Amino acid sequence: MYNVHCLNNIAKVGTDELGAGFQLTDSIREADAIMVRSASLHEMDLPRDLLAIARAGAGVNNIPIERCADYGIVVFNTPGANANAVKEMVISGLLLAARDIVGGIEWVEENSDDPNVGKQAEKAKKDFAGSELAGKNLGVIGLGAIGAMVANAGRSLGMHVYGYDPFLSIKYAWSLDRHVRHVNNLADIWANCDYITIHVPANDKTKGMIGRDEIAAMKDGVVLLNYARDALVDEIALTEALQTGHVRRYMTDFANSVTTQMKHAVVTPHLGASTKEAEDNCAIMAARQLRSYLLEGNIENSVNFEPVDFGPITCDVRMCIFHKNVPTMLGQIAGLISAEGVNIDNMSSKSRGDVAYTLIDITGDFDQDAISRLSAIDGIIRVRALRA
Repeated sequence: MYNVHCLNNIAKVGTDELGAGFQLTDSIREADAIMVRSASLHEMDLPRDLLAIARAGAGVNNIPIERCADYGIVVFNTPGANANAVKEMVISGLLLAARDIVGGIEWVEENSDDPNVGKQAEKAKKDFAGSELAGKNLGVIGLGAIGAMVANAGRSLGMHVYGYDPFLSIKYAWSLDRHVRHVNNLADIWANCDYITIHVPANDKTKGMIGRDEIAAMKDGVVLLNYARDALVDEIALTEALQTGHVRRYMTDFANSVTTQMKHAVVTPHLGASTKEAEDNCAIMAARQLRSYLLEGNIENSVNFEPVDFGPITCDVRMCIFHKNVPTMLGQIAGLISAEGVNIDNMSSKSRGDVAYTLIDITGDFDQDAISRLSAIDGIIRVRALRA
């Protein structure tokens, strides 16, 4: 029986998906796995026996990825599960930026006690006049699960779409509208686009990627949309550009001490993936990935280990081995197993940085003493033996 601890409120439809062999626990010290949404684990003393962490969402900046890799803890996320919800949020941001809907609503509220509000509205509406999105240029930075959907939505709205992603996958390339113009240089986005939306993860390479120079290179009157992560934008430089009017609007989902004071910014309280459907989808996907890994050793959508999938266990023993990515390691592992007089039916080893994950299907009796000798090899981080 595997114990799962939920650090946040995880949709019941997801925890139910764990099924037989799993139970929820209130104690993190007893947990074999953690399901989490936004709670931070960076300062947490993670149990060394913890096997996996499943983030019900795409971003994992609340999880100590490298520390988990060093412990042999697999960290999963759920890319694409909330993509439609965020896409719809971006569409709303485009519409709110193009038409001063927020200003119009505020005017009506301020004048709601005026018995002649209807007549006054006809005079006031010119102050909230906007423009249409059709025919405008939309730049989409990052063409993954969300970005590709946003690019296609822009095309459906009649916009000319420029897409930038140097790591565009075949999967999402095939999903793009054929009229999306793929550019190889961000300078083409800055120079040509009336609206720019960013959809990349926040990491050491992307933090502050829209800085003072990038903002200066944008068209006058540009609208910048950020429903990804606030760390991607130099908010001080952006504040200045909003004040001068060089950037006309900033649409963001990240309220902080800087964005809430910005002129011409529309700030929402991180609503992008806050729909029942998105929360259900993320919880279900996270639970299925946990179940497949804990019961069968398969890894899909991990952010610290490469994918390995052997399907259901049909052998006598499936060995799940985490180890340092160093020379001779695989030879030592295979040699010890062969010395036990058992047969290796299938073997796959994938490395990421300094660590690796090796999955081995064995026919024959590989007992606990052999597992202990395998675990004792220098450089082995964790060994799990699974049986059907």
